[in-house]
Amino acid sequence: MVLRAIHPEGWRFVGIFSLVTLFLFLLSSILGWIGVVLTAWCFYFFRNPDRVVPDRYGLIVSPADGKVVAIQDVVPPLDWEMGSEPRVRISIFLNVFDVHLNRIPIASRVRKVLYYPGKFFNASLDKASEHNERNTLILEINNEQDMAVTQIAGLIARRIRCDVMADQMAQTGELFGLIRFGSRTDIYLPLNTAPLVIEGQRMIGGETILADLTSDEFPRHGNTL
Repeated sequence: MVLRAIHPEGWRFVGIFSLVTLFLFLLSSILGWIGVVLTAWCFYFFRNPDRVVPDRYGLIVSPADGKVVAIQDVVPPLDWEMGSEPRVRISIFLNVFDVHLNRIPIASRVRKVLYYPGKFFNASLDKASEHNERNTLILEINNEQDMAVTQIAGLIARRIRCDVMADQMAQTGELFGLIRFGSRTDIYLPLNTAPLVIEGQRMIGGETILADLTSDEFPRHGNTL
């Protein structure tokens, strides 16, 4: 159970923090206890909590923990091959205390994995979606609809990890990667899909329902929903 408590990516950092803490204790007990606190935070940062994933057909769940900072109509980039019509983009900001694991929002086939090198602006800013280092999954749902999820590095985050490949089948709530240490995750909903969340709302990755493909409700139009 302890091995599952954090993501495998985290053990290396916990080990480094632990070795530094031992060295700090040799210098000063005060510095050593500061190291203990930082090591505990590192363990906490990479935590991998169990999640109860909704299993009804058509539900799209949040790909990340965090706060919704923007809901906008956005035309996807041309190289995503998702058409020229605007999609609802939900932007979720993850601070350093949020779970940083990313999850598949709905059972689908990974059609593309696209990595873009970039800068490291504050991930809460709108320009982070276009200028920051990022990794995008294009997901195909039942050979009919498509959507996208983008992992975006932030001001502190300098590493994006993605564990899925093109043509891979993935299940709702399945872990597919992480970003460290403060970041953003954008999700582009399928066409004519209304969001069921609002700006400022807190997300629980793999549990919070973002949208329902079986709903006949349509999103409003405009730059901000």
